[in-house]
Amino acid sequence: MELPPDEMKAIIVRMKRAHGHLGSVIRMMEEGADCEAVLTQLAAVTKALSRGGYAVVATGLRQCVANGDGPDSVDVKKMEKLFLTLA
Repeated sequence: MELPPDEMKAIIVRMKRAHGHLGSVIRMMEEGADCEAVLTQLAAVTKALSRGGYAVVATGLRQCVANGDGPDSVDVKKMEKLFLTLA
């Protein structure tokens, strides 16, 4: 399933922000920052990446429904597998 670039822009921005945030976490670690601060920021990066992944799956699901014959046209097993890859 191909995702329309215009619908992916917000997700791409989110992923780029998470990428930059991860760079900050790595710098914190290299500079010997407090463990609690590093873990807090790392948890934020993890959450941002997960939300981005779920947004990709949701966009794909909307695309399948919009381009198909309704909800029955969606490959439920495939969508379930995509969701579970994020678990």
